Amino acid sequence: MHPHIEKLYLSAAKPERLIIGLMSGTSLDGLDVALCRISGHGRYTDVTVEAFTTCDYPQEVKDKITQVFAKQVVNLEYLTLLNAWLGQYHGQLINQCLARWQVSADEVDVIASHGQTIYHSPKHQHAYNEFGNATLQIADADHIAVTTGITTIADFRQKHIAGGGEGAPLAQYGDYYYFASADENRILLNMGGIANLTYLPKGAEINDVICSDLGPGNTLMDAYMRLHFSKPFDEDAKVARQGAVNQLLLNELLNAPFFALKLPKTTGPEIFNLALLEQAQATSQTQQLSHQDVMATLSALSANIIAKYINELSSTDTAVYCSGGGVHNVWLMQQIKRQLAPHVSLKNSDVLGIHPDAKEAVLFAILANECLAGTPANKQVSEVPNITMGKVSFAD
Repeated sequence: MHPHIEKLYLSAAKPERLIIGLMSGTSLDGLDVALCRISGHGRYTDVTVEAFTTCDYPQEVKDKITQVFAKQVVNLEYLTLLNAWLGQYHGQLINQCLARWQVSADEVDVIASHGQTIYHSPKHQHAYNEFGNATLQIADADHIAVTTGITTIADFRQKHIAGGGEGAPLAQYGDYYYFASADENRILLNMGGIANLTYLPKGAEINDVICSDLGPGNTLMDAYMRLHFSKPFDEDAKVARQGAVNQLLLNELLNAPFFALKLPKTTGPEIFNLALLEQAQATSQTQQLSHQDVMATLSALSANIIAKYINELSSTDTAVYCSGGGVHNVWLMQQIKRQLAPHVSLKNSDVLGIHPDAKEAVLFAILANECLAGTPANKQVSEVPNITMGKVSFAD
């Protein structure tokens, strides 16, 4: 048996595994790195986050990714080079984290890398009848593995598509395995660039779970702030608070075809971008709005769609646990809360033991744990493929 295969076999047989989960989302703000000790698998998964940090991307890294991010036409040579470079860079960031945490590479069983989404194109979003769902993440896992000396499991979304899914959201698996409750109706709401949720009715089986993208979380607001204020986001909602919601523009934004699709569905900045906003302003004749009014309206859009779907899913007492960068936008959180039904409570995911910024990195660590130690399933569940995800890259 090859030594690497033997090591994977031994890791799978261990009572617990040390897995590093990585996440870099559509906000392009940095790499979330979560050091997770995981035991069990499936519904018997137990996770302890032993360390977590976000490695902020310097502006030059953001600029590199932005050159190819969510664009239909890119420089293919540059994309090829960036794929390898970003994998090496992520590996270097992991090495820095391990040194800071005083953890040796030999102690870590595997790295679980989401990669950096460059383009997401579900079938409902493109015009090519002969093609199905597709997605592309870069930050090559072989480069991460070689740079760190740690076996790396990555490219989870491709298997999801190959199994009949849209490649997103993948939170359904980890949310069900770790957060489902026998006593409480739960919604796990993640507000990154795109907002998504997982609905977990109490006592749920996997086919009772609903997981879907909802629409823009921070992506439109962040893009507008970068363009007009040269800032990555609206800190403390200082700009949005100064404006007034324009109902004409809000109604036009809500007319986006994505919102007419039934759950579950996926989307990304390929759709929710400044071109969409520009078109909506032209149609609603609101081009002369102040920047403050536009930001107030974009914030209202995110709050409106999030609250709408939560209320539709919550017919009785339900606890909503929030994660992602949006939880730091107190103004947005207040807007959502005001629109929720009285029987719905809003909390942060740290109440469940997972830091709001760490949750998605932890979920990919859980997916890697399933790849190592889970039980394969050979059936389609609730329109979502119940399959083992992840490709394995060895360190040498």
